[in-house]
Amino acid sequence: MRLLSTAAGCLCAAALAGVAAAADAPVSERLMGSDVFIGGATVTVHDAVGGDLFVAGGTVDVDAAVGGDAVAAGGKVRIGAAVAQSVYAAGGQVNVNGKLGRNLRVAGGQVELGPNAEVVGNVSAAGGQVRIYGAVRGHVQAAGGRVLIDAPVAGDVWATSGHVELGPRARIAGKLRYRSGEALHQDPAAQVSGGIEQLMPRWGGSAASTPASPEPPPRRQGVGAIGWVLTAGLVVLASVWLALAPVVSARSSRVLRERTGISVLLGFIWLVCVPVLALLLLLTVIGIPLALFVVAAYLAALPLAYVSAAVGLGDWALTRWRAARASALGWRVGAAALVLALLNALGNVPWLGALLVFAVLLGGLGALLLLWRKPSPPATA
Repeated sequence: MRLLSTAAGCLCAAALAGVAAAADAPVSERLMGSDVFIGGATVTVHDAVGGDLFVAGGTVDVDAAVGGDAVAAGGKVRIGAAVAQSVYAAGGQVNVNGKLGRNLRVAGGQVELGPNAEVVGNVSAAGGQVRIYGAVRGHVQAAGGRVLIDAPVAGDVWATSGHVELGPRARIAGKLRYRSGEALHQDPAAQVSGGIEQLMPRWGGSAASTPASPEPPPRRQGVGAIGWVLTAGLVVLASVWLALAPVVSARSSRVLRERTGISVLLGFIWLVCVPVLALLLLLTVIGIPLALFVVAAYLAALPLAYVSAAVGLGDWALTRWRAARASALGWRVGAAALVLALLNALGNVPWLGALLVFAVLLGGLGALLLLWRKPSPPATA
């Protein structure tokens, strides 16, 4: 899960930025008791919210106090006011610079807890870059490409990153445990009262300060076996998909090859927006049956999209190395099975594997969405 969340955070920077650039929808607002739901291209919250705040948009600015939780998503998200409860945020750039009465859970391309911020509870952050300049009274869990802590932390800190750094204002009352291929970059003025422990990287290597542990590492054979069982099920699904829809699967493969970038972007929009749509439908009585249908279709589309992308990769390989057999059902099934097996194996590779699997899923979702577009007529001489 750590690798998958980090990969998702890295893709957020590009995908949500694209959504923000393309968004042109007007701002809409809905009240349910003391809770507020707002969505639009550019959203600014000026009026205080007595209950929970749910906001999404290309650019989101919260400049008024929130009496409950704040849930925000967008290309750029800024929380500049006090939130009585917790903040849950995701976006390409996320900046939190107010006082939080409970916890902060955040993921994005660039995540920053500003110098004027204060978190009474705990912080969980994942992203390409994670910077903590505001005070945290609880614990901190951070994962990303680069993690910087330059603020007082009353509890322990767990950091997993390629680069972990402590700034001059870092005052960690608890223990710092970090997992990284690099040594810790610590400013001379930084203080860690509970000591520093470098954990062994999961992909091997050595850590100079790693203490000997009497407990053996956890066994993962069962997890690997489950992965291969799931892969076998996906191979069966790919066979059914190719047998029942050879023409549609061929079109999906062609779309994925020719429009890879837009397929990944549309896949990300689908992955994020459909659950939000289902939630909004559930808020209305007449929309509950439709919401249940949307959720069922969403869950069914995920494995089909992953299999469709694997079929597309297999078809691409066949057109390059076995062009004469590229349309044969048996060869297409075999190529898709090989791709699914390789994806399962590569999924265990840190960083790259999770990013690759996530991108394949997004590409498959986007390619299926593009199939609904009417194909353009062939160009005449």
